[in-house]
Amino acid sequence: MLDRLAGNVPNTSAVVLVSLDFGDSDYAENLEELRQLTASDGLAISAIVKGKRSRPDPATFAGSGKVEEIKLALEQTGASLVIFNHDLSPAQQRNLEQHLRGRVIDRTSLILDIFAQRAKSHEGKLQVELAQLEHLATRLVRGWTHLERQKGGIGLRGPGETQLETDRRLLWKRVKVLKEKLGKFQRQREVQRRSRQRAQVMSVSVVGYTNAGKSTLFNSLTRGNAYVADQLFATLDATTRKLFVPDHRLFVISDTVGFIRDLPHTLVAAFRATLEETVQADMLLHVVDAGSPNRNKQIDEVNKVLKEIGADSIPQILVLNKIDLINLSAGGAGYGRDECGRITQIRVSAKTREGLEFIKLSLSEAIDERALQRCKDQSELGNVIDRYAALDYG
Repeated sequence: MLDRLAGNVPNTSAVVLVSLDFGDSDYAENLEELRQLTASDGLAISAIVKGKRSRPDPATFAGSGKVEEIKLALEQTGASLVIFNHDLSPAQQRNLEQHLRGRVIDRTSLILDIFAQRAKSHEGKLQVELAQLEHLATRLVRGWTHLERQKGGIGLRGPGETQLETDRRLLWKRVKVLKEKLGKFQRQREVQRRSRQRAQVMSVSVVGYTNAGKSTLFNSLTRGNAYVADQLFATLDATTRKLFVPDHRLFVISDTVGFIRDLPHTLVAAFRATLEETVQADMLLHVVDAGSPNRNKQIDEVNKVLKEIGADSIPQILVLNKIDLINLSAGGAGYGRDECGRITQIRVSAKTREGLEFIKLSLSEAIDERALQRCKDQSELGNVIDRYAALDYG
């Protein structure tokens, strides 16, 4: 189970993964996802420590015997970092680092680190920093026990303030600054959205599980150049482009950050401003990797996040992507309608562009339905006004 590295000289890019089975049916899939996350962070896996438990150990999560196994893996491989495929409490993380005499992070910290590497825009970097600081705030005590006693800090601390209190105060001061800056971006987007609404331009948001092919689909539809890579969280910064469909109809379409199982709440909160493009959309294109054995679970996870951000009531079209890689019994590209005649599911290959015309067809029908509903609402309003005008108040 241990893949040895050269000697046991500490290797800063080598890691030991820890994944414990608590009886979940998707244990193997979750472990594979951790492998992909680790690779996306540019780290080399030197060993994987597995085990079965009925419940997490309160002190070390893994239990004393498993901790010794992890320690042995570190010594044999020269790895310098341990990554748990679970969320650790601050106390568990601190205890593990004391026992292992090395760095230990959990799944949330790994995802945050990937986001920190991938954010390109100024707003994206601010959002990632905010998420990191809010996550750090919950475990600020870790590593600071030797600073609990008061020290000199000219210009920083008040009477009786400890180093830990100072750090916590400075951290929340920075959080406040970041939230104010992100608030400005949010107001700018609100102005842009109001302008689109006045022009009656329909907005579409591309959502889905990470690495489902959202950015590839976005580029194929808009002839855009959003960053594409076969890795988790290749796209962090929301991109918005114009999209023209037959009959010269104009849409605004946005590519958004991918979702993942147990997406850290700090990330959902920090990226809420960007995800408002999703909340304010008229239609969602929910992109799914058609060949993934976990696609139903991934659909549920995306819908769970959509509900958390208040976007679960927005009409969505399920886009089964990557049909070029699988054999579908339905026969390649195509679409399906519900009992009301609306297109609700489309099979496409964003890479080969097969089936993209069906997405444009569904959007064209959606805007026709929207226009029909608007006329109906205006007609009903006119009837109400006429009825009131005809009343005799004499």
